[in-house]
Amino acid sequence: MTFKLGKSSLAHRKGVDPRLVSISDRAIKITLVDFGHGPMAGLRTAEIQNQLYKDGLSKCDGYTNKSRHQTGKALDFYAYVNGRASWDPEHLSMVANAFLQAAAELGYNVQWGGLWARKGKTKINGIIYGWDMPHMELVD
Repeated sequence: MTFKLGKSSLAHRKGVDPRLVSISDRAIKITLVDFGHGPMAGLRTAEIQNQLYKDGLSKCDGYTNKSRHQTGKALDFYAYVNGRASWDPEHLSMVANAFLQAAAELGYNVQWGGLWARKGKTKINGIIYGWDMPHMELVD
C-alpha cells in the first residue's frame, strides 16, 4: 500500500530544509505505517520553541538552547494507524525506519530522536527507546 501526505502535513513542512522535505516525500512512498506532520513539526520561532519547553515537550528553550527546528533542520512526525494519530513506539519506529531508509537512498545524514539516550530509559517488550521518537533531524 502506498500512502500520501495530506494538505495539512504538507503545509506543516513549510520552511523546513528541502533535504528533509525530500526525505519525507520518499519516506511516505516506502513506509509500512502511514504518517503525518503536525502543526509544530517543522520550522519554529523562538517563542513557540520556548512554549514547548515550558510545557515540558522539548529540552530546548529556544533562546539559550536552540532547537534544530528553529533552523528548519528538524522535522517531527506521528504515525497514522486505523484512522488515528499514534505515538506508539512500535508505530513510530516503523515510520523512523522509512525516514532512515529514505535518507540513505538520497545520500543525506540524519539522526533519529528514538536513538537518543536518556535517564530512566523507556523499555517496551525488551526494547529500549530514546526520548524523542517522533523526531528526525539533519546532521550537517
